[in-house]
Amino acid sequence: MTPARLIATGFGLGLLPRAPGTWGALGALPAGWILHGLGGFPLLAGATVAAFLAGLWAVARETRPGGASDPPEFVIDEIAGQWVALWPLSGGLWWMGADPWLFPWPGWLGAFALFRLFDILKPPPVGWADRLGTPLGVMLDDLIAGIMAAGIVILGAAVAHGWLA
Repeated sequence: MTPARLIATGFGLGLLPRAPGTWGALGALPAGWILHGLGGFPLLAGATVAAFLAGLWAVARETRPGGASDPPEFVIDEIAGQWVALWPLSGGLWWMGADPWLFPWPGWLGAFALFRLFDILKPPPVGWADRLGTPLGVMLDDLIAGIMAAGIVILGAAVAHGWLA
């Protein structure tokens, strides 16, 4: 397996049977928790940017003109997008100075469910990015889905913690 294919498939997560995007997003959760635990939000954010850039490179290397522009086994985009969806949790905990290994399950469960919902349904502008048919489009649609999920996670936290009262 080439280094580009290894990255594009999320170190093999995308090769698991059935629903490779879900496997990629699920695999991103414990990895995100570990990154947050080791270095807080700055490490998770840095890893997200690195995954996005590495994904752009890997997808560009592994896709060929006339072939599938977004093969289902390419899940580095789901990993980066899922990490973006976790940013409000990681950032909030880091900002508050909370125990770095604390990562409340309702938040990450909501971030996962919302990210997958937006990634599967592809509402605007997720669908627009998906239709680009380029390596940037492959990565960008999941980044946008992650941003949309993160926004709802922030609203959910505001409601749950009484910030809107």
